[in-house]
Formats: sequence, structure tokens, C-alpha cells
Amino acid sequence: MQAARLIRSMSRKGCSPDNAACEGFFGRLKTELFYPRDWRTTTIDQFIEIVDSHIRWYNAKRIKLSLGSLSPVECRQSLGIAA
Repeated sequence: MQAARLIRSMSRKGCSPDNAACEGFFGRLKTELFYPRDWRTTTIDQFIEIVDSHIRWYNAKRIKLSLGSLSPVECRQSLGIAA
């Protein structure tokens, strides 16, 4: 890290709680999007568009029981922290 003049964004190497949210998201992404499909005829551009669309849906529109059956955007709006 020092030789490359980079700054670490996480606490220390191998600290699994730091990676838990990312690991959970990518595990869910693979289970819900990647594994159920046959990607052999999909171009790289199509793949990027599909993944981008899924991530946008995941971050804004999916219904979460832990948010009172609201989407993340609806929850933020109900709390007055999003337009």
C-alpha cells in the first residue's frame, strides 16, 4: 500500500465484518441474477446493462420487509431524507 501510495479504505486486512455488506450484496446478486440465466449469447455491453439495471433496482425499488414493506427510496422519503 505504501509503495503504491494508496490509502486503505477498510480497517485491516482479513477483517471480515468490514466486507460483510459487500459479500452479502454480491452473494445475492449472483443468486438472483447471475446463476438463473444462460449468459452464453449475452454480449459484454448487454451484460453491463443488465447488471447496472439490477443494481439500480436493488438500491432504489426493491421492497424490504425490514423497512416496513417499503422500497429504500420510499423509506427515505417517508423519513424526509430524500426528495
